[in-house]
Amino acid sequence: MAFSSRAVVAVASVALLVAALASTAAAEGNPVEYTESYYDNTCPNAQNIVRSVMERSVAANPRMAPAILRLFFHDCFVNGCDGSLLLDSTDSTESEKEEKANASLAGFDVIDAIKSELERSCPATVSCADVLALASRDAVAMLGGPSWGVLLGRKDSRFVTKNATEELPDPRNGHLDVLLGVFREHGLDERDLTALSGAHTVGKAHSCDNFEGRIDGGEGYDDIDPSYAAELRRTCQRPDNCEEAGVPFDERTPMKFDMLYYQDLLFKRGLLATDQALYTPGSWAGELVLTYSRNQEAFFADFARAMVKMGNIRPDPWTPTEVRIKCSVANGHY
Repeated sequence: MAFSSRAVVAVASVALLVAALASTAAAEGNPVEYTESYYDNTCPNAQNIVRSVMERSVAANPRMAPAILRLFFHDCFVNGCDGSLLLDSTDSTESEKEEKANASLAGFDVIDAIKSELERSCPATVSCADVLALASRDAVAMLGGPSWGVLLGRKDSRFVTKNATEELPDPRNGHLDVLLGVFREHGLDERDLTALSGAHTVGKAHSCDNFEGRIDGGEGYDDIDPSYAAELRRTCQRPDNCEEAGVPFDERTPMKFDMLYYQDLLFKRGLLATDQALYTPGSWAGELVLTYSRNQEAFFADFARAMVKMGNIRPDPWTPTEVRIKCSVANGHY
């Protein structure tokens, strides 16, 4: 699946943010400065390799585009963007993949395929965390969304993070202040929250557990369109089908990166409580939902900016890191 002409959006604010984040990293004394040119000398074809494998993978299975984007979110929200999500379980440690909130994640084989090609071209050079950052950018562009310059230079954690999903937003909690608190703990603000949530313009939920209370009289039941709730109840009466086929976050264009997700929120047709919470009267998030529902370019610009910002979340400084040869296993353990 090739990139469309709409996929590449030049956003001046994103370029300025990239420069600011790189300068901040250097000023704080971080051992590695993230830059777009990080692999220019050591693996100049890295981004082309990532894009080529992504195009083949998405052409074979379109679901892989939103799946890869979701992987990046789940990785960055747990001890920073360090590729720890990609590690398999060991005899002594359970993988983050095994956590309930990560049970429906997919696309690990795509990341492995990209990494294998990179290892043939430039061994032990490109980190799995950077592969995931680049692949998620390409996934969005392939779905018709914006593109942006990815800051590179991340390293891979050698260990998984215990109780990983405690740092992820609870999809059943529809309180905007709680959701904002989770994002602020990661250095992200209300605009970042609202724009990044727009990733739900693509993809599907694969468990009714994430929204069942909302459609069966639980918290948030008064904030959902009754006909939509009835439709979801019918779907969830066949839980096996729900897990297999999934429930789209955006009913109309579930495989197109656009602003219809925000339009759905205006009519109380957000799938998750965390989706609908964005359209809270009197909040900045609510105002942004209105803006994005009417102005796709504004959404694309803010989404690209927020992805750069989220991608700069670093692991704790004590985290042992490396460039993993295989994304699923720490070096020396395979």
